[in-house]
Amino acid sequence: MLHDPDPSLLSDDLAPTAAAERTWTAADLAALWIGMVVCVPTYLLAGGLVDLGMRWWQAVLTIGLGNLIVLVPMVLTGHAGTRYGIAFPVLARASFGVRGAHVPALARGLVAGGWFGIQTWIGGSAIYQLLGALHGSAIGGVDLPVLGINGAELGCFLTFWALQVVILVRGIASIKALERWAAPFLVAMGLALLGWAWWRAGGLGPMLAGARTSHQAGVAGTRFWALFFPSLTAMVGFWATLSLNIPDFTRYARSQRDQVLGQALGLPVFMMLFAFIGVAVTSATVVIYGEPIADPTALLGRMGSGVAVIASLVALTLATLSTNLAANVVSPANALVNLMPRRIDFRTGALITAGLGIAMFPWKLIESTRGYIFTWLVGYSALLGPIGGIILADYLLLRRTRLVVDALFQRHGPYAYRHGINPAAMLALLAGVAPCVPGFLHAAGLVERVGAIFAAFYTYAWFVGFVLAASVYLLAMRGHRR
Repeated sequence: MLHDPDPSLLSDDLAPTAAAERTWTAADLAALWIGMVVCVPTYLLAGGLVDLGMRWWQAVLTIGLGNLIVLVPMVLTGHAGTRYGIAFPVLARASFGVRGAHVPALARGLVAGGWFGIQTWIGGSAIYQLLGALHGSAIGGVDLPVLGINGAELGCFLTFWALQVVILVRGIASIKALERWAAPFLVAMGLALLGWAWWRAGGLGPMLAGARTSHQAGVAGTRFWALFFPSLTAMVGFWATLSLNIPDFTRYARSQRDQVLGQALGLPVFMMLFAFIGVAVTSATVVIYGEPIADPTALLGRMGSGVAVIASLVALTLATLSTNLAANVVSPANALVNLMPRRIDFRTGALITAGLGIAMFPWKLIESTRGYIFTWLVGYSALLGPIGGIILADYLLLRRTRLVVDALFQRHGPYAYRHGINPAAMLALLAGVAPCVPGFLHAAGLVERVGAIFAAFYTYAWFVGFVLAASVYLLAMRGHRR
């Protein structure tokens, strides 16, 4: 029971979870991660790195290393959710202030809105391919003006969007049920796809040989390291989103052991497995079809119109659904609840997020491999890295994991700072983001060239922002009472 909370900072969705609500086991959290990891963007990651010049094993190891790195802040931030039962926007109040917390919460929510749109587009594409397989030929017509997609693609996109909305109105309990049921099925289907590629290509050797075409023989030496470091940053950035708002889920965990073990089993292990499936199957298509087919929806459309293809496309739709609802709806919904607790509940926040996913024209965000990895993934890691650095520096180093939960819901307590905003956190956020802005503008094609130092900052955007923001925050908070 909270003592003297301010009604404008509290709602049923933001209140600390009661003991009866903390029922998620390690298996539940592992299933959550498997459901989020098994998705088309994960499948495309390794293939994208191979397309940029890596060998297949270099791509898979880069992805694995990136996920082991991001697992550390994931578990550390998740500690606060399990210990105090609080969601990410509430945790952010300790460092940013009860009003300043809107900045990191909405920044994280905006990125999630973009991902929600991307995943919804991918789910719609699976439906589009399924209809084409049933029809026996491609469907659709000329592209619509402004949108750049045809009417059938738009209709499938909106159909998948509506399917998610139906689930969202049922609340977060429905997401947990979906993840637990979907996880084993999705792993089985991924292995089945790998088995099909192995059979059709004539073994593992021919499969992986397809990854080394004449223009993709693998870079080496300084050229490899020039590709490796920004790619590693992008891999960290892939789940930098969840490393912030993971308390939204760990607040339901039974214990710290459950949250740590569940995340350690579910994230890096299955991320590497599914990335390997992606690059191996894509390589096999060179042998099977004479050309690489990186997009699994396009691949399944080429396989024919049999029952196996339909089942695979249904699995692909389910994979996208399980990822999108957990990874890209909970955070922005909670951010909007935190913005106006008395007017917005979780369902309303989720519906607003769904609307944002349409407005962002998500198909344009993933038009190219380079744009997807170096502009989208690295770009938002430059924003989220500093936020993560500030929150963890505050929670672990400044406060030694000790929070006054009642004060997180009070406008005049220790987390009020100056008019509800902590100037030290805002200064640190600016200091962490600023060095990476020139590099982002260059990657996005908005400026022609930048200095070598700014290019280097952007190459290591998440790491630079995390360390710099954490350091500035701790310096600015010297003498502050814990």
